[in-house]
Amino acid sequence: MNQHYWQGEWVEDAEADRRLSTLEEATQAVLAKEPLSPLIVMAAAERVVAHLQNPESPVRQRLAQRLVDWSVPSEEIEQTLGGLSGALARPTIEKKVVRELGSVDPNRLARFDFRKQVFEAWVPVGLLAHIAPGNAPAAGALSCLEGLLSGNLNVVKTSGEDSRFTAELLSALAEADPTGQIAERVIVLHFSSSRREWLERMCAPADAVAAWGGEEALAGVASVLRPGCRLVDWGPKLSFAYLTSDSWSDEEILRAVAADVCAMDQQACSSPQVVYLDTENDAEVFAFAERFAAVLDDLVSTVERREPSAPEWAEITNTVLVTELEQHLGLTKVHKGNDWRVLADTRSALRASPLYRTVWVKSLARKEISAVLRPMRRYLQTVGLGANRQDTAVLTRGLIAAGVQRVTVPGAMLGSYDGEPHDGVYALQRYSRRVDVQLDERFNRDACLDDLVSARQLPPPTVEVTTKAHFDQLQDDLSRAEVFFRSGGTSGAPKLSAFSWADYDEHMRHGAEGMIAAGFDPRTDRTMNLFFGGQLYGGFPSFFSVLERLEAVQYPMAGQQNEHEMVAKSIVDNKVDTLLGMPSYLLRLFDEAGETLRAYRGVRKIFYGGEHFSEQQKRWFAEEFGVELIRSAAYGSVDGGPLGYQCLESPSRVHHLFAGIQTLEILDQEADRPAAPGETGRLVFTAHTRRGQRLDRYEIGDLGRWLDEDCPCGRRTPRFELLGRVGDVFRAGGHFLNYRRFVAAAGEAFDYTGELQIVLDEVGDQERLTIRLDRERAPADTDKVWTEVVQRYADLETSAVRDQLVSLHIELVGAEDFKRTSTSGKLIAVVDSRERNSA
Repeated sequence: MNQHYWQGEWVEDAEADRRLSTLEEATQAVLAKEPLSPLIVMAAAERVVAHLQNPESPVRQRLAQRLVDWSVPSEEIEQTLGGLSGALARPTIEKKVVRELGSVDPNRLARFDFRKQVFEAWVPVGLLAHIAPGNAPAAGALSCLEGLLSGNLNVVKTSGEDSRFTAELLSALAEADPTGQIAERVIVLHFSSSRREWLERMCAPADAVAAWGGEEALAGVASVLRPGCRLVDWGPKLSFAYLTSDSWSDEEILRAVAADVCAMDQQACSSPQVVYLDTENDAEVFAFAERFAAVLDDLVSTVERREPSAPEWAEITNTVLVTELEQHLGLTKVHKGNDWRVLADTRSALRASPLYRTVWVKSLARKEISAVLRPMRRYLQTVGLGANRQDTAVLTRGLIAAGVQRVTVPGAMLGSYDGEPHDGVYALQRYSRRVDVQLDERFNRDACLDDLVSARQLPPPTVEVTTKAHFDQLQDDLSRAEVFFRSGGTSGAPKLSAFSWADYDEHMRHGAEGMIAAGFDPRTDRTMNLFFGGQLYGGFPSFFSVLERLEAVQYPMAGQQNEHEMVAKSIVDNKVDTLLGMPSYLLRLFDEAGETLRAYRGVRKIFYGGEHFSEQQKRWFAEEFGVELIRSAAYGSVDGGPLGYQCLESPSRVHHLFAGIQTLEILDQEADRPAAPGETGRLVFTAHTRRGQRLDRYEIGDLGRWLDEDCPCGRRTPRFELLGRVGDVFRAGGHFLNYRRFVAAAGEAFDYTGELQIVLDEVGDQERLTIRLDRERAPADTDKVWTEVVQRYADLETSAVRDQLVSLHIELVGAEDFKRTSTSGKLIAVVDSRERNSA
């Protein structure tokens, strides 16, 4: 009795027969659910790869036994499992999805042009049926994987020879997905093609059918498809080697061609069935065939071979017999051993071989390539081209013009590379639909329509939390790292964070989306980028790239210390109306060049990052300079990348999560468990698309809490409120004090809009806490400041006044005297110079 895999369950024939009648209903139910992200498939595939690479894994052992039961030779079993490890590896899948569909999350209805309210996405075709071949054990499962990556419900018909290998592999993939979304999108049916009634019922509701086989088999499949159903045919195809005179005498090239002939018994579409020589001389064809036969005979004895079936032997015998008869006409010459055959033929026409190490040798002068091959262009796939550099370039163009899909070198015909097209097309595009949504000005702040639909977050991996102190543990593999940025060092020793260019591109794309939500308009805003650059700091180049993706007008000035008047004049001269930069730098710019900027009053928008503005500071910008909008450009960090964005309705410190690239956990401050609802906890991020280095459950060093109520902007992405950095809470005099409370007290007491810095040190046996304020903005009476702050902060009053455990001082300094990080210029909120660090 056959066993079938149906959406996570193993069922017998009778149950599969019953469920076939419900296939349309199952399709409708699955497609109505949240789309399947390729990132979920990648995570599951990564877990399966771990099993495939472990000889002791029950999963690997079970799959290997299924291949044995399928009569696959032991050498090919290892090749198949090794090939699957490569095909399921995360880098392979990532590159495939990005190459074929443009991004790792192609199902998002997102803008392709930030100046227009037009949204595009790749969406599944719907129900995708796969009719797997019997000569390539992994083909059915890999086609289903492609169907999953494009989000479809997949029903796979395996061949009669399949020993349940395909179903076992796909069930292992489903079991590796904790969300259950893969399981509900996979059905594997094991039945013979002669069972036509099941084939018809399987294909009846299908939106697309992927099928392998000869013309007769494909015609049979096409006959049962409903009108409008897309037939994705993967065959039949012919491949050949093509050798010029300076390569067909090279022993290494001949051995490489022979290796291609022996691999997989010529069962692959890319296996050579003909060796063409660039000649018109029949004598050269016969001479080459004799030499090549000796090379093939030598190699065949070293490889494992599969025995042809009785019908296959009949075809081989018949082909050889007819060719031997034609020797009497001077047309052919046969060379053969027990397990190989070389058939020399003076006629150039492309002809299929009966396989199992049976290969034709023919002449095809380069000037005849188009005439001979073009009539067969629909069947042409791979050429193994042996030629010098100049001839390789010339012949490649000729072969492609004739209809060839792939050109490679001898010995590599069955190879591939990540993201390679198959038979001249991208499979994921054939398994998908490209859709667009064209909307009006109501959506000018929306970069992705899906954000209005659901609060999707991918599950975090099952690993331990990593703190900033152990950041280097996340950098054990930097093999894919290409871009490095240096942190500012406000929360510890500066370090380098690693990204791939693909990481960087995805992060900047999301950064651009966040800017749109925050009120940036690329159609009209004239922007000066005043973030700091240099010394590997990421602020300036990152926002340069964000503005590039927005196609916005940009003046890439970068922060210029002690050149404030020059910067202000450039703002005025170029009619800049939007600024990007650090709050501390912007405050100083407007203070130092206040006369120029007050007279201009043309700066309408400020987008900031790295620090926060107080409400008093925002009011100062509005009242003194006419600034209309001040918003966070993004919540992010050098190590974590973009983490959150603000919408126009977000209060200060409230952000939406960049759910497309990040998962956020808010954990209890004392233990690695979720914080209670509404309670403050540690922010722990997982970057699901990070390639340069893995960032799994990384404690960013910030505190925050979830906001459960819906946002007035209509977006459903998770919202959280930032409540300071872990370092903002420090111990002094036996009490825990919070830097943010000092800022709030100063703002409430005397409407302070300048910077505030806490300096901790020791004088004798007593701790000293110094509050540094900007002398240009703070009251001159430091005693009054001392009194006002203490009155508004009860814990400070207890430790400094009542218990006298801390000596409290007020220090008025110039803007240049605040301690900052060397790279970003960011204010260091708490400078702890005590010998015993209590923070």
